[in-house]
Amino acid sequence: MPFAFCTREKLPWTQFAESAEDGPTTRFCQQLAKKHNMVIISPILERDSVHGDILANTAVVISNDGVVLGKSRKNHIPRVGDFNESTYYMEGNTGHRVFQTQFGRIAINICFGRHHPLNWLMYGINGAEIVFNPSATVGALSEPMWPIEARNAAIANSYFTAAINRVGTEHYEHEFTSGDGKPGYPTLYCILHIHINVCECRKQFDIWKAPYWTLRYLSLMWENKDITLLLPKFL
Repeated sequence: MPFAFCTREKLPWTQFAESAEDGPTTRFCQQLAKKHNMVIISPILERDSVHGDILANTAVVISNDGVVLGKSRKNHIPRVGDFNESTYYMEGNTGHRVFQTQFGRIAINICFGRHHPLNWLMYGINGAEIVFNPSATVGALSEPMWPIEARNAAIANSYFTAAINRVGTEHYEHEFTSGDGKPGYPTLYCILHIHINVCECRKQFDIWKAPYWTLRYLSLMWENKDITLLLPKFL
C-alpha cells in the first residue's frame, strides 16, 4: 500500500492511510501475531493525525504476543524522475530504531534507504541482528542493485538482511511502472522459511571488530559524520 502512489494515482488511495498505532491493519496484524506466535513487520501508509495529517511510508513492528513495539518511518525520500516521493510522503523522523523481540533485535530499512551505506551502518551501530528491507523496485531502475546491496550490507555490518520486493497482485489503471506506460510487474507469491542463528552476528562482530578497532572506528565516524543521525528522533 505505501507504494501505490507511484502509479500516479494519488487519489483515492490516500483514503487508506491510517494510524500506525491503532489503525485497522495494525489491529488485524496484532491478532495474527499473537495467534501464530510470530513477529510481524507491517508496512502501511501512515496518516499522523497528531501532526497535521502528514503521510509517511511506515513499517509497524508487532511482537509475537500482539503488542505494538513501535514504528520505523522511511528516512530517505527519492527525488528521481517520476519517483518524486516528496509530493506525497514526509521524510521519516524516527531515526534508526532497533526493536528487541523474542527472536532477536530487528530493524527496518525501508525501500530507497538501501541505496545509502550509512543507513545500513547506523542500524548495525544501534545493535540490529536482522535488518529487513521492504521495497518496491522495477527492472532497469534499481532492481539489479537490490539483492546486491542487501548482501553487501550483511557482510559489511555483521548482521542478517532480509530483502522483500513486490510480492502480490497489482491491479491499477496505470500499472506500477512509475507512470511511464510500460508493462507492470508480474504477479508473484512467495513464502520463504529460513532458520538463522543470530548468535552468528555476535560471533562475527567479535572476530572482525576487536575492542581497539571498534573504538577507533567509532571515533572516526563521530568525527566525520552527523552524530544526531545515530539517535532515534521523536516528533
